Amino acid sequence: MNLVIEKETDPGFDFDCEEAARFIIDKALEYLKCPYETELNLTLTDNESIRQINNEYRQIDRPTDVLSFPLIDFEEPNVFPEDMEERAEDYFDLDTGELMLGDIIISVEKCKEQASEFGHPVLREFSFLIVHSILHLFGFDHMEDGERAVMEGHQKKILDEAGITR
Repeated sequence: MNLVIEKETDPGFDFDCEEAARFIIDKALEYLKCPYETELNLTLTDNESIRQINNEYRQIDRPTDVLSFPLIDFEEPNVFPEDMEERAEDYFDLDTGELMLGDIIISVEKCKEQASEFGHPVLREFSFLIVHSILHLFGFDHMEDGERAVMEGHQKKILDEAGITR
Protein backbone atom coordinates (compact mmCIF):
# COMPACT_ATOMS: atom_id res chain seq x y z
CA MET A 1 0.00 0.00 0.00
CA ASN A 2 1.19 3.44 -0.91
CA LEU A 3 -0.06 5.82 1.80
CA VAL A 4 0.64 9.51 1.43
CA ILE A 5 0.03 11.51 4.61
CA GLU A 6 -0.16 15.28 4.52
CA LYS A 7 -0.08 17.03 7.89
CA GLU A 8 -1.60 20.48 7.49
CA THR A 9 -1.54 20.73 11.26
CA ASP A 10 0.61 19.11 13.91
CA PRO A 11 -1.59 16.30 15.20
CA GLY A 12 0.12 16.15 18.58
CA PHE A 13 -1.05 12.57 19.04
CA ASP A 14 0.54 10.33 21.67
CA PHE A 15 1.02 7.66 18.98
CA ASP A 16 2.66 7.46 15.56
CA CYS A 17 -0.17 8.48 13.22
CA GLU A 18 1.47 6.96 10.13
CA GLU A 19 2.01 3.61 11.82
CA ALA A 20 -1.55 3.64 13.22
CA ALA A 21 -3.04 4.62 9.85
CA ARG A 22 -1.13 1.91 7.98
CA PHE A 23 -2.16 -0.71 10.53
CA ILE A 24 -5.89 0.03 10.42
CA ILE A 25 -5.98 0.57 6.65
CA ASP A 26 -4.30 -2.82 6.18
CA LYS A 27 -6.89 -4.41 8.48
CA ALA A 28 -9.76 -2.76 6.60
CA LEU A 29 -8.42 -3.77 3.18
CA GLU A 30 -7.87 -7.32 4.40
CA TYR A 31 -11.41 -7.44 5.81
CA LEU A 32 -12.84 -6.12 2.52
CA LYS A 33 -10.71 -8.65 0.62
CA CYS A 34 -9.32 -5.97 -1.68
CA PRO A 35 -7.54 -7.87 -4.47
CA TYR A 36 -5.25 -4.99 -5.44
CA GLU A 37 -2.27 -3.11 -4.10
CA THR A 38 -3.60 0.33 -3.27
CA GLU A 39 -2.77 4.00 -3.16
CA LEU A 40 -4.45 6.30 -0.65
CA ASN A 41 -4.06 9.91 0.48
CA LEU A 42 -4.67 10.94 4.10
CA THR A 43 -4.74 14.59 5.11
CA LEU A 44 -4.71 15.67 8.75
CA THR A 45 -6.11 19.17 9.09
CA ASP A 46 -7.88 21.55 11.47
CA ASN A 47 -11.54 22.45 11.93
CA GLU A 48 -11.38 25.60 9.81
CA SER A 49 -9.87 23.85 6.80
CA ILE A 50 -12.28 20.93 6.94
CA ARG A 51 -15.18 23.38 7.37
CA GLN A 52 -14.17 25.09 4.12
CA ILE A 53 -13.92 21.77 2.27
CA ASN A 54 -17.21 20.58 3.74
CA ASN A 55 -18.88 23.79 2.60
CA GLU A 56 -17.38 23.63 -0.88
CA TYR A 57 -18.21 19.99 -1.61
CA ARG A 58 -21.27 19.31 0.54
CA GLN A 59 -22.68 22.81 1.07
CA ILE A 60 -22.52 22.25 4.84
CA ASP A 61 -20.86 25.24 6.48
CA ARG A 62 -19.48 23.61 9.62
CA PRO A 63 -16.52 21.47 10.53
CA THR A 64 -16.92 17.71 10.38
CA ASP A 65 -14.74 14.90 11.64
CA VAL A 66 -13.85 13.20 8.37
CA LEU A 67 -14.45 13.56 4.65
CA SER A 68 -13.99 10.86 2.03
CA PHE A 69 -13.38 11.43 -1.66
CA PRO A 70 -13.57 8.10 -3.49
CA LEU A 71 -12.04 7.63 -6.93
CA ILE A 72 -14.10 4.53 -7.72
CA ASP A 73 -17.82 4.66 -8.45
CA PHE A 74 -19.28 1.53 -6.90
CA GLU A 75 -22.80 0.58 -7.98
CA GLU A 76 -22.82 -1.88 -5.07
CA PRO A 77 -20.56 -1.58 -2.04
CA ASN A 78 -17.27 -3.45 -2.45
CA VAL A 79 -18.21 -4.79 -5.91
CA PHE A 80 -15.65 -3.43 -8.33
CA PRO A 81 -16.85 -2.19 -11.73
CA GLU A 82 -16.67 -4.96 -14.34
CA ASP A 83 -14.74 -2.80 -16.79
CA MET A 84 -12.28 -1.53 -14.21
CA GLU A 85 -9.21 -3.31 -15.56
CA GLU A 86 -10.14 -2.41 -19.15
CA ARG A 87 -10.24 1.24 -18.04
CA ALA A 88 -7.02 0.98 -16.03
CA GLU A 89 -6.11 4.63 -16.64
CA ASP A 90 -9.25 5.67 -14.71
CA TYR A 91 -8.58 3.51 -11.66
CA PHE A 92 -4.90 2.62 -11.41
CA ASP A 93 -1.65 4.51 -11.13
CA LEU A 94 -0.15 3.36 -14.41
CA ASP A 95 3.40 3.75 -13.08
CA THR A 96 2.92 1.56 -9.99
CA GLY A 97 -0.13 -0.54 -10.90
CA GLU A 98 -1.76 0.44 -7.60
CA LEU A 99 -5.50 0.96 -7.34
CA MET A 100 -6.17 4.62 -6.50
CA LEU A 101 -8.76 4.54 -3.73
CA GLY A 102 -9.12 8.25 -3.04
CA ASP A 103 -8.63 10.78 -0.29
CA ILE A 104 -9.44 10.87 3.41
CA ILE A 105 -9.38 14.18 5.28
CA ILE A 106 -9.52 14.11 9.08
CA SER A 107 -9.96 17.05 11.41
CA VAL A 108 -7.46 16.45 14.20
CA GLU A 109 -9.45 18.79 16.46
CA LYS A 110 -12.72 16.89 15.90
CA CYS A 111 -10.92 13.58 16.37
CA LYS A 112 -9.67 14.67 19.80
CA GLU A 113 -13.00 16.28 20.76
CA GLN A 114 -14.96 13.14 19.89
CA ALA A 115 -12.52 10.84 21.67
CA SER A 116 -13.06 12.92 24.81
CA GLU A 117 -16.82 13.07 24.29
CA PHE A 118 -17.12 9.30 23.80
CA GLY A 119 -14.63 8.50 26.57
CA HIS A 120 -12.18 6.46 24.55
CA PRO A 121 -8.56 6.94 23.45
CA VAL A 122 -7.72 9.26 20.56
CA LEU A 123 -6.13 6.25 18.81
CA ARG A 124 -9.50 4.52 18.81
CA GLU A 125 -11.26 7.58 17.34
CA PHE A 126 -8.54 8.09 14.74
CA SER A 127 -8.80 4.42 13.73
CA PHE A 128 -12.59 4.59 13.64
CA LEU A 129 -12.54 7.65 11.37
CA ILE A 130 -10.17 5.91 8.96
CA VAL A 131 -12.26 2.72 8.89
CA HIS A 132 -15.42 4.77 8.37
CA SER A 133 -13.77 6.57 5.47
CA ILE A 134 -12.33 3.40 3.90
CA LEU A 135 -15.84 1.95 3.85
CA HIS A 136 -17.06 5.09 2.04
CA LEU A 137 -14.21 4.70 -0.46
CA PHE A 138 -15.54 1.19 -1.13
CA GLY A 139 -19.07 2.43 -1.76
CA PHE A 140 -20.68 1.93 1.64
CA ASP A 141 -22.99 4.63 2.97
CA HIS A 142 -25.17 5.37 5.99
CA MET A 143 -27.90 7.63 4.65
CA GLU A 144 -30.65 5.04 5.17
CA ASP A 145 -31.21 2.88 8.25
CA GLY A 146 -30.43 -0.39 6.45
CA GLU A 147 -27.22 1.00 4.99
CA ARG A 148 -26.27 2.45 8.37
CA ALA A 149 -26.66 -0.90 10.12
CA VAL A 150 -24.52 -2.65 7.50
CA MET A 151 -21.81 0.00 7.65
CA GLU A 152 -21.76 0.09 11.45
CA GLY A 153 -21.50 -3.71 11.51
CA HIS A 154 -18.46 -3.62 9.23
CA GLN A 155 -16.86 -0.82 11.27
CA LYS A 156 -17.25 -2.80 14.47
CA LYS A 157 -15.88 -6.01 12.97
CA ILE A 158 -12.83 -4.30 11.48
CA LEU A 159 -12.01 -2.48 14.73
CA ASP A 160 -12.62 -5.61 16.81
CA GLU A 161 -10.39 -7.72 14.53
CA ALA A 162 -7.72 -5.03 14.87
CA GLY A 163 -8.03 -5.14 18.67
CA ILE A 164 -9.11 -1.50 18.82
CA THR A 165 -12.01 -1.21 21.20
CA ARG A 166 -13.59 1.45 23.34
